[in-house]
Amino acid sequence: MTRDEPAAPRIVERGADIAPALEGVGPPLLQRLYAGRGVRKPEELDYGLRGLPHFSGLRGIDPACELIVDAMRASHRILVVGDFDADGATSTALVCDALEAMGAPRVSYFLPHRARHGYGLSPAVVEAVGEAETGDLIVTVDNGIASIAGVEAAHRAGWRVLVCDHHLPGDTLPAAEAIVNPNQPGCDFVGKSLAGVGVAFYLMAAVRARLAANAPSAALPRLSDYLDLVAVGTVADVVRLDHLNRMLVSQGLRRIRRGLARPGIAALIEVAGRDASRLSAADIGFAVGPRLNAAGRLEDMSIGVACLRATDAASAQSRASELAAINRQRQTVQRRMQHEADNALAALDRAPAERAALVVHSDDWHEGIVGLIASRLRERHGRPVIAFAPGAHGQLKGSARSIAGLHIRDVLAAVDAHHPGLIAQFGGHAQAAGLVLSPQAIDEFERALETTVAQRLTPDMLSPDILTDGALAVHELDLETARLLEASGPWGNGFEEPLFHGLFEIVTQRIVGERHLKLEVRHPQASATIEAMVFNHADLLEIGAIYRLVYRLAVNVFRERMSANLIVSEIRPA
Repeated sequence: MTRDEPAAPRIVERGADIAPALEGVGPPLLQRLYAGRGVRKPEELDYGLRGLPHFSGLRGIDPACELIVDAMRASHRILVVGDFDADGATSTALVCDALEAMGAPRVSYFLPHRARHGYGLSPAVVEAVGEAETGDLIVTVDNGIASIAGVEAAHRAGWRVLVCDHHLPGDTLPAAEAIVNPNQPGCDFVGKSLAGVGVAFYLMAAVRARLAANAPSAALPRLSDYLDLVAVGTVADVVRLDHLNRMLVSQGLRRIRRGLARPGIAALIEVAGRDASRLSAADIGFAVGPRLNAAGRLEDMSIGVACLRATDAASAQSRASELAAINRQRQTVQRRMQHEADNALAALDRAPAERAALVVHSDDWHEGIVGLIASRLRERHGRPVIAFAPGAHGQLKGSARSIAGLHIRDVLAAVDAHHPGLIAQFGGHAQAAGLVLSPQAIDEFERALETTVAQRLTPDMLSPDILTDGALAVHELDLETARLLEASGPWGNGFEEPLFHGLFEIVTQRIVGERHLKLEVRHPQASATIEAMVFNHADLLEIGAIYRLVYRLAVNVFRERMSANLIVSEIRPA
């Protein structure tokens, strides 16, 4: 083992004591999988809309509805200010489309440009949107809870402000006329893990209910028509798939699979080469979301919102193709930056394995890509990572990604408390955060970050176990089981897709696409072989040898023929 090569993590099976209430909920394999993810009663697997918690549990929902309904009835402007990622784009499209369908006469939106305006409702955004007339309203979606200066600037410009957000608040809340955020102090709503688009969905449901009290409900849109947007934004934002989020994502996927997706989402699925009738949450996360996110990373997220709001297939296809081209450009830029980041870490005086946290930066990196670089480095080295690129006004714009158990926003707050003024601005979640820093402060910040992280790290965080669902029996390695697993989600963050491990003999192998390993393997108790794919692994194995594989059992479709195959994530000698 080299000095920068961490010890291989252990492969550990989940504990899965099946609650008596789950007996009869699908075959024993599913009962085991659900129990291993904390499900204790069948109601937690009911994804029908009737089980959605009521919007009245959201703190601030009544004054928020009054602001919107008053603006609608008085024909005041309602300006939706979104964010430049997939969650922000879906939130913006949902609120604009829903308000227009409910009769709002003057609805528009503004998407901040990452480099020119910064994140959220900033003073630069207020300057860009201009002065308001009396009664005009800004509605933030997927941002705003940290926009203290932006809300003040909006008030000076004559705007009223409604903050609709899901991010964790700081010690001080913005002085908006209303705030809807399940994570704000004093809010008892159960949906603490809602994405921004989930909170926006709930806000629109409350507005619809307010309007329905004085208008025939038949004249109002069905909020279920917007669940394809909710599914895309929720999965793309990688929020925890608790029961509420699984309900929303499941219902959105059902609409998409039945051919009811809006033209823009249908077009994004098509350009991603996915089958809408079998779309999974993983397809959204790995294929649809990145193409939508690419616009906000390199160009202008208004392109993404235009795609999502397209009303016909032709214009949707045109926008989706544009997004696909931007995503290809993003991949090229990312490969260059990743190579440079790897070289920078290799040149350090101490190897990544000897550091508590990693900081990388370059004068010619793109600020829209640094979050992806941080994610890849975190996965590779098992350390929290912050990657910086030049931002606005000569500052450095950083994107942080953390490891399980280490709350990165709390880490930044601790650095800020012990080194006042070192960080110009920060915010985010437990696993991801953003910050702004002076270039002159980068060395001091790196030392402060490593000291703070080192005080909080535990051995378990640095060598996390590979948590699997045990072994599949030889008779379960078939298409029937693969289709059962595919249909039993949605799987995702906090409700992980089933992962198995077992011993297999290597029968054949070949490199495909220059860097992927395609195998035929055989279970020791089987006579037939099954195909397996190891992505980003170009090292050949020993034919005839037995290896322990960690894998997902997936449905493979090739020339309209379905088969089961293994998607291998870890290879160990037997």
